[in-house]
This record gives sequence, C-alpha cells and structure tokens, in this order.
Amino acid sequence: MHAGTLDIDAMRAGATPTRRSMVATVLSLSAPAILAELSTTLMQYIDAAMVGSLGAHATASIGIVESSIWLLDGLAMSAAMGFTVQVAQLIGAGRDRDARNVLRQAIVVLLVFGVLLAGLGVALSSHIPRWLGAAPELYEDASRYVLVCSCALVPLTMARLGTGMLQCSGDMRTPSLLNVLSCVFDVCFNALLIRDGWDVHLWGLNLHVPCAGLGVAGAALGTLLAQTVTAGLLLWSALVRSERLALRERGTWMPQMSTLRPAWSMCWPMFVERGVTSAAYVACTAIVAPLGVVAVAANSLAITAEAVCYMPGVGIEAAATTLVGQTLGAGRKDLARSFARLATLVGMLVMSASGFLMFVLAPQIMAMLTPDEAVRALGVQVLRIEAFAEPLFAASMVAAGALRGAGDTLVPSIISLASMWGVRITLMSLVAPVWGLVGVWCVMAFELCVRGALFLWRLLRDRWLQRAIITS
Repeated sequence: MHAGTLDIDAMRAGATPTRRSMVATVLSLSAPAILAELSTTLMQYIDAAMVGSLGAHATASIGIVESSIWLLDGLAMSAAMGFTVQVAQLIGAGRDRDARNVLRQAIVVLLVFGVLLAGLGVALSSHIPRWLGAAPELYEDASRYVLVCSCALVPLTMARLGTGMLQCSGDMRTPSLLNVLSCVFDVCFNALLIRDGWDVHLWGLNLHVPCAGLGVAGAALGTLLAQTVTAGLLLWSALVRSERLALRERGTWMPQMSTLRPAWSMCWPMFVERGVTSAAYVACTAIVAPLGVVAVAANSLAITAEAVCYMPGVGIEAAATTLVGQTLGAGRKDLARSFARLATLVGMLVMSASGFLMFVLAPQIMAMLTPDEAVRALGVQVLRIEAFAEPLFAASMVAAGALRGAGDTLVPSIISLASMWGVRITLMSLVAPVWGLVGVWCVMAFELCVRGALFLWRLLRDRWLQRAIITS
C-alpha cells in the first residue's frame, strides 16, 4: 500500500500499512473534499453578501426558513447514504458488479423519493414561515424561497447520490471539483437573478448590466439551476467515467430487496434523526425569531460564517466513511478501527486550528457578509463563542462518518437526538428570553461539546465493528 492511496487488493490479501501511510491516506482522501468545502463556503459568503446587500429584511426572510430547507436536504442526503455505503463495502469486498447494480437501483429509488420530497416542500411552502413565527412582513419572500428551493430537491437528491457514489468508490477528486463548479454556477446565476442590475466601470465607461431583480426568490432559483447542471455532471461521471462504477455491462434497474433491505436498515434511523434534529433546528429558529430582525439576521449569517470552521470536518468525515466502508468490506476490522480513530484525531486537530482562526477573524468574516453594523457586532460575538466548541464538534462529525461506513446509524442517531432535544432545545428555551442570541449560542457550543464526547465514547467502545450491511 503506497502512501496516500488505498490499495483494496492488498488490503484483502492481508497487507498492513504503516501509521505514516495511513495518515497520508486520510489526508489525501480528505483534501479534495476539504477544498470543495472551502470553495462552497466562500461561494456561500458571496451568496449571503448578495442577499445581504438587499438589507436585513431579505437576510431574515431566508434565515427564518433555512432550518426547514436543511430538513428536506438532510432527508435527501440520508436516503442517498443507505446506497452509497453499500457501494463502499461492496467495492472493498471486490464485488464491483454488485456495486454497479446498487447504483442503478439507487437512481430509480431516489428519483421517486426526490419528487415526493419536492412535492411536500411545495405544498407546505406558504405555511412554513407562519409556523416558525416569522414577522408578517417576511411571509411573502420567505414562502417564495421555500417554494423554489423545494423544486430544487430533485436535482439536489441526484447530486447527493452522485457525490456519495463517487466518494465511496474512492474517487474524492471528481465530486469535489464538480461541487466547486456548482458553487461558481450558483454565484453566476444569483448575480443575474437577485438584483435589478449591476453598474460596471470598465476602461472609463459606465455600463449597466440589466438583471432579473427577483430578490430572495432569485437566490433560490440560482441554487435550483446550479444543482440541476451539477447533478447531470455528477451522474455522468459515475455512470460513464468512473473506473469502478461505469455501466459497461447489463444490469438490473429494478429495485431488489437485497438492495432495499440494507438501505432501509441504515436509512430509517437517519431519517428519524434528520427529521427530529431538523425539527430541533426549526425549534431553535422559533426561539430566535422573537428576538427581532437583527438577531435573526445575525444568527443566519453567523451559521453561514461558521461553515469556514467546520468545512475540514466535512471532508475528513467523507474520507472516514469511505475508508471504514471499504476496509470492513475487505474483512479488515483492524484497519477499520485504526482508520476510524486516526481520522477522528486528525479532524479534531484540524478543526481546533480552524476554530482559532474563526475567533481571530470573526470581525472580518462578518464584514464580508453584511453592511449592517448591528448585525455585524452581534454576529462577531456569537462566532467567538462557537469557536471553543470546534474540537469536539469535529469529533462528532468524523466519528459519525466512520460509524456510517460500518452501517452503524441507530445508536449515533439516538445520541444526536438526545443531545439536541435534551440539552440544546431545553436550555435555549430557558436562556433566550434572558441572554438573547448570545445565550442561545453559548448553549449551542455546550451541546456540541456534549455530543462530541458521546460520539467519542461510542467510537472507542468498538461495538460498531460487528456491523456490516452487505451479505456474501
């Protein structure tokens, strides 16, 4: 096994890599996903700044319904995960043909699922802002945003599937590059759709570029168009260009119980977790909403800003899922344990560094996102509170990814639900009326530390090594 690569054939033959080689493998698989997250975060900043330039009203209109969009997105990601982890374990076991059949069937199942999810979002779009306690003046823009984002759920579901399939086959670079491209598309579409026009000063000439002027709805429409293009490119990469997944022979597209049963056994705890956890985010939004437009806008932008801190964890989490899935599929529990623990340690170290940078650069980060001085000042306060939770936040993220690679989703889901509802929501509801948004983020940081400690406990006990979602 060479440094920075995962030689599946050598693994199955009993080869054991050195610790240096394992670290190099974790970093080499993580790096493309981290760079994609960096690009995504920067584009989110630009996206938020475009909307923020319209004022606190526009920012608050999106902020009040973001948690609902996360719920629908989380369900799409969970559905894809039940199939992508199967592919990782099948490839680890040397069963590439079976992996390609899982890919075929996943496309059919998730197309249907995406349509149903989009229909649900569209049907509820006019009600969600009211349910969340939004100010009446935010209803119209917030409802339109949910409506258009719901229509984007079909291509988003396909993009989640394509990304997960390529990653679990060991190809981190292609989905990372395409997701970077998606962010570029998003910003370009937003530039044309959000504002009425742009004044350009070029070579002494003053030019006015006319645009659609759709405001908040334009931001959602830009996302829809970007996700549609990206989903097509990701699926093409998986179905045509992937070394292990390209469909070069006949196979079955009809969903089979041998594929659906393990997918469901893995997905249903994640569905419950995503649903109830996202409901907790909705509850958090409802707790923040009465604090005023400035607090809602600062909360929304601070959440966007925090992404710069945890983006390394997302990349390392994806690598952990792939490494654990493939090593367990190859029958190497010893390597699965080692990669899981090593990836978690690397994630904690990296996110400790990014947390320090977020603390130092919080004023500059918030200045990028909004011209509103009151929103900036409050956002800086809460970002600096959150910075202290990043190491254990990393532990919860990367350990969860490693456990998913083994198909262990039930206990991690229970941990997340207990932490969110038993700690975060309970304490937030008590402190928000007294300490405002600062108190809310203090509670959030404390809850992330509790959750990280619980995930470390689960990971180190090693019971998850007995799980596998594929059969011989």
